[in-house]
Amino acid sequence: MTTQPTRTSPLLDLPGAVAGEGIDAGVAAHYGSLYGEQRALAAGEGFVDLSHRDVLRVAGPDRLTWLHSLTTQYFEGLQPGRWVSALVLSPQGHVEHAFTGVDDGEAFTAHTEPGRAAALIGFLERMRFMMRVEITDVTADLAVAWRPAPVVEVRGALATSAAPVVEVRGALATSLETPGARPARYDLVPRDQLSSYAAAAGPAAGLWAFEALRIERGEPRFGIDTDERTIPNEVGWIADRPWGAVHLDKGCYRGQETVARVHNLGKPPRRLTLLHLDGSENRLPAPGAEVRDGRVAAEERGGVSRPLGVVGSSARHHELGPIALALLKRNTEVSAPLVVDGLPAAQEVVVDPEVGLHFRPAR
Repeated sequence: MTTQPTRTSPLLDLPGAVAGEGIDAGVAAHYGSLYGEQRALAAGEGFVDLSHRDVLRVAGPDRLTWLHSLTTQYFEGLQPGRWVSALVLSPQGHVEHAFTGVDDGEAFTAHTEPGRAAALIGFLERMRFMMRVEITDVTADLAVAWRPAPVVEVRGALATSAAPVVEVRGALATSLETPGARPARYDLVPRDQLSSYAAAAGPAAGLWAFEALRIERGEPRFGIDTDERTIPNEVGWIADRPWGAVHLDKGCYRGQETVARVHNLGKPPRRLTLLHLDGSENRLPAPGAEVRDGRVAAEERGGVSRPLGVVGSSARHHELGPIALALLKRNTEVSAPLVVDGLPAAQEVVVDPEVGLHFRPAR
């Protein structure tokens, strides 16, 4: 169960700050310049206040072995300072919890969606048994912030294509160990020091800018781009990307059979796709809006065309215009024109419906 967050960030007192809505209330949606904030993040500048997210801490000498046995991620031997994402699955392989965190050599500290920590901690407590671990909700003490990777030039043998110079932007830079380059990162900030952190890390960018770049990357958000039936294969969490949360070279965990079967055989039941929306109307589809085949007139099917899937998150991108992520039935043609909430939409493949790791190549 998700509870409504009650924390209000002190950064809402910054000039131009406009608060978010729903579960994103408590932090700024923007600071007065949506596209300017996006361009700054894309250029590797500034930070995003994510202090409305829940934070938990898992301490004790058995923590990494224990987390390794419970989750989709490879925790054994995790080096201090390395951030990882992980999922907890149901026995049928459906995603029940998602979190991202880092170990400091003494404890693993993770953040999850607003209002989700209580359920995650409840699950972990039930699975503790005789393990030497201690789980604590530290949301009141620690806040989350995100900083983008700077734009770097990769030359010579490090280049990832035949071009002599390759620009790597945003979170994709985390896959390159380029000397002197800082990857995109989360920061855990003492909550009472958030204002001083902002003064040093600025300029501040709002959640709308952060979400637009996340959607462009095809990175799903738990509980918004997923539902209670989602398996990791459907949304690209198995992919070799910074947000990849499923490690395929580890022992058994709950739900592994489903993940392995779909990974090996292909054909996930649904697939995440990036929608490029018609921008002639100044609006975005609501979360949960149905996606339909744009080639089928409504009157041909008794007045209602058959839904192919639903929209999760959407945003206005500074270069691409209005975009959204949607979960579609696997057999939806990848070239089919779509309609969502009356808005025409074109597809860009995120999860391949047939083969491989079910993820599009990096652009």
